[in-house]
Amino acid sequence: MPASFKVLHDPVKNYETIIADFGECAIGRVAPIDLGFWWNILLCAYTKSTGDTSLAELPKCQRGIRLILTLCLSEAFDTFPTLLCADGCCMIDRRMGVYEYPIEIQALFFMALRCALYLLKNDDEGKECADRISKRLHALSYHMRSFFWLDIKQLNDIYRYKTEEYSHTAVNKFNVMPDSLPDWVFDFMPTRGGYFIGNVSPARMDFRWFCLSNCIAILSSLATPEQASAIMDLIESRWEELVGEMPLKICYPAMESHEWRIVTGCDPKNTG
Repeated sequence: MPASFKVLHDPVKNYETIIADFGECAIGRVAPIDLGFWWNILLCAYTKSTGDTSLAELPKCQRGIRLILTLCLSEAFDTFPTLLCADGCCMIDRRMGVYEYPIEIQALFFMALRCALYLLKNDDEGKECADRISKRLHALSYHMRSFFWLDIKQLNDIYRYKTEEYSHTAVNKFNVMPDSLPDWVFDFMPTRGGYFIGNVSPARMDFRWFCLSNCIAILSSLATPEQASAIMDLIESRWEELVGEMPLKICYPAMESHEWRIVTGCDPKNTG
C-alpha cells in the first residue's frame, strides 16, 4: 500500500493526477510495510461496525487482501514465523533501532491475518489463503507469547541464561547474552505485570516498551487473557513513566542526551 498520495495539477489542461508514493519520496526512502496491514484492519473494522459486507466482497477488495497475504506469507530465507523488516519501516521515518522483527509489525501482522481470515470469501482462492493464514497464526502466536513476552520470571530466567547452546533442547534459543540486559529494566519491571518487548532476533533483544504494539496485542488477542491483564497491571504500576501528563508515551525509556540526534537523525526543529 502507498505511504501517501500526491496530487499533481496541470494548469494548462486543468487536470489533476493522483500519484502514489511507496516510499521512494519518503524521508530516508523507507518502505511502509505496515500500511497493507492497516488496510486489512480498517476494512474489517468498517465491515463489523456497519454490517455492510458488500465492500469487502468486491472482487478487487478480495484480490487486494490476497495480494497482501501473498507478499507477507511468501517463503523467504527466514526461520521464524515473524516478519523480517527493514529499519524505519513503520510509524516513523527515522531510525530508532526498529528493524529485523519489531513488535509493532508483528502485532499488526497478527491482527491483519485475523482480519483477513474474517473477510475472505469461502471460495477456492479464499479457502487456500485461509489455510495458510491459520497455520501462520498458530506459529506466530506461539512464537510471540513465548519469546517476546517479558515478566519478572522471564527476566530472572534470562539473567541466568547460558550462552552458545546447541540442539533442540537449548533454553537460550536466541543466544542472548545476559550481560546485554539494560540496568533500567530491573527497576522498571514490577512483580505483577509484563509486556511484549520491542524486538527479538539472534543474540539481540530490545527491551524497550512500545505502547501501540502492546495495545494492539490486547485488541487482537495476540496476548493471552493473563498477558493482557499483566500489560494493564504494568501500565498502572508505572503510570508516571508510561503516562505522566500525556495520553500514553510511544516508547520507554526515552532517548537521553544527544541520542535523539545520533540515533534518529531528527531535525532539531521537531524535537519540541
